[in-house]
Amino acid sequence: MRLEGMRESSGTRSAESGNCARPTMDVVVLAGGFGTRLRPWTETIPKPLLPILDKSMIEHVLDVLPESQVDKVLIAAGYGVEQMREHFKETPLPYEVVIVEETEPLGTGGAIVNCREHLSGGTFCVINGDLITSLKVEEMLEFHKQNGGIATISLWEVEDPSRFGVADYKADTGKIMRFQEKPAIEEAYSNLINAGTYILEQEIFDFMPDEAHSIERDIYEKIAETGALNGFPFTGMFVDAGTPPSFVEASQACITSGRFATGQVAGDSWIGEGCENFGEVIGSSLGSNVIVGEGSSIHNSVILEGAIIGSNCQLHGCLIGKSAEVNDGSNLNSKIVGHGSKVE
Repeated sequence: MRLEGMRESSGTRSAESGNCARPTMDVVVLAGGFGTRLRPWTETIPKPLLPILDKSMIEHVLDVLPESQVDKVLIAAGYGVEQMREHFKETPLPYEVVIVEETEPLGTGGAIVNCREHLSGGTFCVINGDLITSLKVEEMLEFHKQNGGIATISLWEVEDPSRFGVADYKADTGKIMRFQEKPAIEEAYSNLINAGTYILEQEIFDFMPDEAHSIERDIYEKIAETGALNGFPFTGMFVDAGTPPSFVEASQACITSGRFATGQVAGDSWIGEGCENFGEVIGSSLGSNVIVGEGSSIHNSVILEGAIIGSNCQLHGCLIGKSAEVNDGSNLNSKIVGHGSKVE
């Protein structure tokens, strides 16, 4: 599928100044999951197409890519693939977009292998399809080229690394010596975790089987043993928007960083166009044409377009779907209300 924009076939593209050539790459976006932790929202809308403020989650992911250095974006998709195709037919982007279908779950590694025949060759980027991040991919690419190796993993510091892939990272060399997936906290090599964006060389495929597998659990440790695995720590913002609390956090991150084109900020909340708000909204986002009744209080929640919140409602940590209705006097905590549903 070809979308608007120009693409050059060579491995470099001129910068806007016209005075230098910068390396270009293909990008694989891993978007094949079922989004089970966000059900019932994801029963009718695939997770990458869920709106965060006024654009889809996957468009926020693509926003971190340096346009002048991207040749082609491959979206590895399974569930909701036809919706993905329709979405990108209507979304003009400055590079080619190809939807690569997974007919069965392949894991992160298998999904990358499934995209191999569509890659142009040379260095490429892989990014998880539910990340809201301030990572500078162009800086990561430059570091990767300078440091050599087969793979570079973005790294983020956390207090508790036990839920993540953890790197034994050496700052003086930029190398990851060992890599462990979700260790016990007392056994973790460090507090630097895999932040879901990778720069890879074609040699990575020498380590990867054709069947379903995880690049994080099955491949990176092997590459680390060869001395060819780099780490790229960064600071700023990093949210994996795959759970209800983190989806709210992702919305907040986009509000704080100004990642919206419409609507307006009111305090620490974002109010979409056409909203009628007669209540109190704190740390939340209201999609377009949402109505909030008198005496209602919305805290740390996401309300999608067209939803109606009745009078004297209390919502804390909720996700309210498109065109859903919450009746007067409702008190909801940490609840997901499906699109078009009605809470009596």
